[in-house]
Amino acid sequence: MKKLLVILSSIFVFTAVSFAQNNDSASQELNSKGQPVVKSTENAPVDLKPGESITRGDALVAGTKKLSVEKALKEPMKYSEKTVLVEGVIVRSCKKEGCWMEMADKMDGKSVRVTFGDHKFLIPLNSAGMKVKAQGVFKTKVLPKDHVDHLINDDGAKFPNRNADGTVTEVSFDASGLVLTKQ
Repeated sequence: MKKLLVILSSIFVFTAVSFAQNNDSASQELNSKGQPVVKSTENAPVDLKPGESITRGDALVAGTKKLSVEKALKEPMKYSEKTVLVEGVIVRSCKKEGCWMEMADKMDGKSVRVTFGDHKFLIPLNSAGMKVKAQGVFKTKVLPKDHVDHLINDDGAKFPNRNADGTVTEVSFDASGLVLTKQ
C-alpha cells in the first residue's frame, strides 16, 4: 500500500511540474521571429537627463556620408546597400522588445522603419521621442502579410501602403550602430 501511495504521489508531482512548465511557456510572449521576448538591460527603460546619450551596436564611423531620411525615401535604390549616417527623431518603437524603431527627420516627417541586424542589439522600450544618429544601410524588401500583421497589431507599426495581398513593400534601414539622445 505504501509503495502504491509513493508511486501515485510521484506521478502527481511529476504531472503537476510538467503542467506548470508547459503553462509558463504557453504564456510567454514571442517576438517577430517566434522566439521568447528578450528582457535585458539593453531594452530596459532608461531615465536620461536632457542631452544625455546612450549607444547601441557598433561605434559610428567618422566621415560616413550623412543623408536625410526624406532624401533616401525619394530615391531608395540610389542608397541601397551603401553605408550612410542618418539623424532624426524616434517616432515610435517596438513595445515588446525594442527590436525596431521608426525614425524621421522630424516628428511629423516621413519615417523609415529601422531594424538592428538580426536582433543584434535592442533599444530601450521608452526610446520614442529621443534624437537618434544611426549608421547602416537602406534596403527594400517585401514583408509577408503575417509579419506585417504582427508589427501592426502587437508592436504599433504603421504602414500607409499595404499591397492587395496584405504584404508591404518596405524601404527600411538596417542599423549597425546608433546613438540615442534625450531631448
